[in-house]
Amino acid sequence: MTAAPTLDVVAIGNAIVDVLAPSDDAFLAEHALTKGGMQLIDAATAESLYADMAAGKEVSGGSAANTLAGLAALGKKCGFIGQVCDDQLGAVFAHDVRALGIRYDTPAVKGDVPTARCLILVTPDAQRTMNTFLGASQFLPASALDMGLIRSASILYLEGYLWDPEQPRAAMRAAIDAARGAGRKVAFTLSDSFVIDRHRDDFIDLIDKGLIDILFSNEGEIQSLAQIDDFEKAVTAIAARVPVLVSTRSEKGAIALVDGVRYETLAAPVEAVVDTTGAGDLFAAGFLAGHLEGLDVETCLKLGAAAAAEVISHWGARPEQDLLAIRASVLG
Repeated sequence: MTAAPTLDVVAIGNAIVDVLAPSDDAFLAEHALTKGGMQLIDAATAESLYADMAAGKEVSGGSAANTLAGLAALGKKCGFIGQVCDDQLGAVFAHDVRALGIRYDTPAVKGDVPTARCLILVTPDAQRTMNTFLGASQFLPASALDMGLIRSASILYLEGYLWDPEQPRAAMRAAIDAARGAGRKVAFTLSDSFVIDRHRDDFIDLIDKGLIDILFSNEGEIQSLAQIDDFEKAVTAIAARVPVLVSTRSEKGAIALVDGVRYETLAAPVEAVVDTTGAGDLFAAGFLAGHLEGLDVETCLKLGAAAAAEVISHWGARPEQDLLAIRASVLG
C-alpha cells in the first residue's frame, strides 16, 4: 500500500541566482544575443557580460525553484532539489528558498565551480534575454537525491533546462523511477526550444513510455517538440500522447488538453508588462496548485494566468503580491 503524500510538490531544477538589468536592442546586437532567448555561457563569458551590463538586481531564480516559490505562496508544501556551491551566491540561493518555507537539503559542494547565475537583460518591451552559466547546478549527481523526499510528494516536477547536462539528466531519470514506484505523478516543463532541439528524442520517449503525467510548454516549445510549424496541429499531435498537456500563449492566454478534452483561458489583465521573466514558471505554479486541490481544469488555467500576470507586472521571477488573495479573486 502506497503511503499518503506528506508534501505537495518536490521539484528538481537549476539552483540559480538571477542578475536582472535593463538593456536595449543595441546592447543585445553588440553582444550577438538572441532577443527573448536563453543561451548557455561559460564562466569567462559570464564575467565579461556581467562587466558590461548596467547595474543589476540579484534575486534567486531557476525555473523550477520559481514555480515552487509560487506554489509555496499559494499555501502548498514543497521541497527543492538542486545544487549550489559553498559560496556567497550559494548562500543567497539557499536562504531565499528556505525563507519561503520550501524544504531544501541538497548539500552545497566545495570546489572551483561556482553557484550558477543567469544574467537577464530586460528590454523596454519587457522581453528578457537570458544568459545562463550553469555552474555547480549542472553537476547534480543522482547520489545527491533524497529519494524519500521524492516519494513523499504528490507530484515530482522536473525542469527541462536541467536535462542538458549528463549528471542531472541521470538524476532526473532516477527520480522519475522513484516517484513512479511510489505511485506519484510526474510533471515536466519543456523550458526552451533549444533544449528540445537537443533532446527531442528523449522527451518523446519519456512521453511515449507514459512517464509524464502533466506536460507544460509554450507555443514555440510545443511546435518544436512536434516538429510541426502550426500551433493547433502540434498541440493535437502531442496531446494524444500525454494525459495532461498545458500550453501557454502569452497575450493569447493558455490551453490545456486533458484526456483529449480541450480547455482555454484568456490572459489575465495586466496594467503594464514590466518583465516577462518567470511567466511560464508562475503559470505552472497556479495550474498545479489548482490541480492539487482538485479544481476543474478551466479554473486551474485561470489560476495559472493570474499568477503569471502578477509576476510580469514587476521585475524578477518570484511573486511579490499576495497570491492567496489573487486566488480568492479568481475563485470568486
